[in-house]
Amino acid sequence: MSMPPSPETQAVWTTLIQAADGARNQVESALADASLPPLSWYDALLEIERAGPTGLRAYELKDRLLMPQYGTSRLLARIEGAGLILRKACNDDARGQIITLTEKGAETRRRMWPVYANAMESAIGSKLKPVQLGRLNRLLGKLL
Repeated sequence: MSMPPSPETQAVWTTLIQAADGARNQVESALADASLPPLSWYDALLEIERAGPTGLRAYELKDRLLMPQYGTSRLLARIEGAGLILRKACNDDARGQIITLTEKGAETRRRMWPVYANAMESAIGSKLKPVQLGRLNRLLGKLL
């Protein structure tokens, strides 16, 4: 039988989850206040944009976003419905699709970034000194 987590481990867990949720909520609120799509759309649009004009397959996006298949499918359906991506049949796989960004999708991602960046800075960067940010990043990296 394994040992239960120490009180210190439990405290870190709670603080880590609260801090991550708080930062994410701040970003989501800022995007909503600017009448922009949610953060999950930004992440998907960025990965599709990074794939370039050749696009990428839905399973590749799923792997990059660390989402389940059904979550990725729903996300893509909403983004496609907004006219931000195109899905084309894959030549070598009858069931597969290639996902590419529309110009509207690229412009939406570009408009989202400054709002996202400012909210991230407000939630994290403005609260810690550069040396503290570096230390926190190294410590969190040890958890990976």
